[in-house]
Amino acid sequence: MVKKLIAALLITTLIPTTVFAATPKPTQAQIDAAKKLEDEKKAAADAAAAKLNTAKKTLKQLSAIAEAKRKQYLAAQNELKLKAKKADLAMKHLQIAQISVSNGKTAIGKLAVNAYVMGGGFTNLDSLLKSDGPQDLADRLTTLDVLGQNNSTALERFKSAEKIASSAQIVADTAKKAQAVATVKVASAKKEADVAHAMQQEEVDKLQAVQDKLAKELAVAQKTRVTLEQQRQLALLEEANADRAALTLDQSKIWPDIGFTGRSSTRATEAMRIAAVAYAAKQVQAGKKYVWGSEGPTTFDCSGLVYAAYKSAGLAFPNWDRLNSSLYWVATKRVPLSELVPGDLLFYSYKGTVSTIHHISIYAGDGMMWEAHSKDKDLLYSSIYSVKGLMPYGGRV
Repeated sequence: MVKKLIAALLITTLIPTTVFAATPKPTQAQIDAAKKLEDEKKAAADAAAAKLNTAKKTLKQLSAIAEAKRKQYLAAQNELKLKAKKADLAMKHLQIAQISVSNGKTAIGKLAVNAYVMGGGFTNLDSLLKSDGPQDLADRLTTLDVLGQNNSTALERFKSAEKIASSAQIVADTAKKAQAVATVKVASAKKEADVAHAMQQEEVDKLQAVQDKLAKELAVAQKTRVTLEQQRQLALLEEANADRAALTLDQSKIWPDIGFTGRSSTRATEAMRIAAVAYAAKQVQAGKKYVWGSEGPTTFDCSGLVYAAYKSAGLAFPNWDRLNSSLYWVATKRVPLSELVPGDLLFYSYKGTVSTIHHISIYAGDGMMWEAHSKDKDLLYSSIYSVKGLMPYGGRV
C-alpha cells in the first residue's frame, strides 16, 4: 500500500528551492511559457549540434595537417643534421688538403733553395762542362736525377693537393648551401605546424565554449519547466486534499491505528529538531501569511513550513526534500502521540488513510503545534486537536 501511495504521490523535486517560481503556485500559462522556452533552447541545441559535427570534422582535418607538418619538421631536422655532418666532413677534408698544399709548397721551396745554392742554370750541360772527371760527372748526373724526381713528385703532390682542396671546398660550400636550405625548410615546416596547432586549439576552445553554454542553458530551461510543473502539482494536490477535508463530514478527532508503518530510523538529531521548532515559532510569531505551494521565506503552506524549518536546521537537500503531507508521513518514523517530542510532525487525514492526509504541522510540546493553517487563518500556534482527523502516530524526522 505504501509503495502504491509513493507511486501515486511521488511528485517531489530534487531541485534546490532557489529555482522555484516567484509565484508559489505557478499557472499553466507560466508552465507553457517555460515549455516554449525549453523547446527553443532544444532547437538551438540541435542546430548547434549540426555545427559541432562539422567543426569536429574540421578538427580532425587540422589534426591531420598538424601531424603531417610535425613529421615534415622531424624530417627536416634529420636532413639538417645530415647536411651538417657532410659539411663538417668536407671541412675536415679541406683542412687536410690545405695541409698537403702547405707541405707541397714547403717542399718546392726547399728545392728552389737547393737549386739556387748549387747554382742557377743547374742543367745536364752545365754538369758536363763543370765536372772534374768521369766519376764526378756520374755523381753530379745522379744527383740531378734524384733532385729531378723529388721535384717532379713534389709538384705532383702540390697539384693533387690543390685539386683535392678545391674539390673539398666545393663540397663544403655545397653542403653549407644545402644546410641553409634545410634550415629554411625546417623553419617553414615548424611555422606551418605551429599555425595548424593554433587553429586546432582555437577550434577546440570554441567547441568547448559552445558545448558548455548550450548545456547550461538547456539544463536551466529543463529545470525551470520541471520545477514549475512539480510545484504546481504539489500545490494543487495539497489544495485539493484540503478542499476535500473541508467538505468531508464525520471526521474523527483522532483516527484509530490500522497498521501504518514508516521509516525504521530517523535522520535529524535532537538539536536539529529543536532548531526546526524555533524556526517555525519565529515564522508564526512574525505573522507570516499562508500561500499555497510556498515554502518561505515570506509565505508558507503547511508542508512548506515543515520543509523550510528542517532545512534551516541543516537537514536540507538532498537528505530532506520538499514533499507533500502524505509523503512526509512515509518518510518519518512512527511515534505514538503519547511519546511526541518537540520537532515531531503531526498529520491530519479526512478519512484516516495515508492518501487522504491533507495537513501537517510541527509539534511544539505540551499538546501544542506550530502550523501554517489555511488561507483564512495563516500561520498559527494552536492545539494539536484543533484540526480534525489527527493520525494516531506522529512522525519523527
